[in-house]
Amino acid sequence: MTFVLVITVICMLVPVYVYIGYPALLWIFTRGKPAITHIREDRFPSVALIISCYNEAEVIREKLQNALELVYPEELLRIIVVSDGSDDGTDELVREFTDTRVKLIRQEGRLGKTMGLNLAMEQVSEEVTVFSDANAMYAPEAIAKLVRNLADPSVGYVVGAALYTDGSSGASAQNENLYWRYELAIKSMESRLHSVVGGDGAIYAIRTELWEPLQQQDINDFVNPLQIVAKGNRGVFDAEAKCFEETAGDFDREVARKERIVNRSIRGLMRVKATMNPLRSGVFSWQVISHKLLRWLIPLFLAIGAFGSAILALSGYGLFQLISLGAVTLLLLAWAGYRTEDKNRLPMWLSLPYYFVMVNLYSLKGIIKALRGETHVAWSSARPGRE
Repeated sequence: MTFVLVITVICMLVPVYVYIGYPALLWIFTRGKPAITHIREDRFPSVALIISCYNEAEVIREKLQNALELVYPEELLRIIVVSDGSDDGTDELVREFTDTRVKLIRQEGRLGKTMGLNLAMEQVSEEVTVFSDANAMYAPEAIAKLVRNLADPSVGYVVGAALYTDGSSGASAQNENLYWRYELAIKSMESRLHSVVGGDGAIYAIRTELWEPLQQQDINDFVNPLQIVAKGNRGVFDAEAKCFEETAGDFDREVARKERIVNRSIRGLMRVKATMNPLRSGVFSWQVISHKLLRWLIPLFLAIGAFGSAILALSGYGLFQLISLGAVTLLLLAWAGYRTEDKNRLPMWLSLPYYFVMVNLYSLKGIIKALRGETHVAWSSARPGRE
């Protein structure tokens, strides 16, 4: 029974460490450090803004207008739209723009976002590449804010702040917005300590020379930054480089997105294992293990911990009887949320348990598929009304 007790306690403590302990340690390690731990200077290198899209006819015109109005020297900014076999008129809308800065690259065969980026990068000669999604609308000075961080030669990539415009419009959006505010705080502390772990497909920039072609199964805004860190560079977060987008707006779409991200990211991390080696990557190895690997594995720890708690509860351990009671209550609340027809109107006391349980279940599905060698390749928008 001692063995069961030890394993159960460890498995129950891992989620506590990931969600509370890791941010607390980041806060301790960055106390006394300046808000910016690298060189920042206003500068204007040539920039290629790559917009990935699949069937984005609803937003692509607005996105391109937004890109053309960015406060950046016109002669130094080129806009490349990569269409992954769109068949809803997206390409035709892009061709309506006669500005010579706008270029359309069409990828046939629905090969996925990553292959589209590989195709686009073959035609990029600019010093800096910024990656974006069609639904991410940039603040006027977003690109200028990103590239100023690349004045520091040690910085290889810069991640901006993707903010939600519908964070209070429904239970799903509220939960996702709350989670993302928590994530932005972690990104800021990680950046001050060493490097922000991973990019953000909506808004991040790299030195073009550091790009490496990716495999089709790679999730670009995770593997690409890891490759850059593995080369000895830093990745920083700039909260003033902002873009605005909507959440998925629906629980089912949001948790399905989590499954896809976990599925592809685990495989990607295994491709760049050097970043988990403290002899190679220093403190960043602790960051990537704590922020990503352990977080993805939380569903496994929770399942083992719940099973162990049930055994210990039946053996008369009072504490684990309370833990088991709490777990059952959580599942019942999640089930009540699941049975509710309109999940976006759930009260917070139901939406939080439902969101937590579903995200972990779908993450577990992503892990299992990754272990089986199954990887999501093609992608589509998670926004309402989309495939």
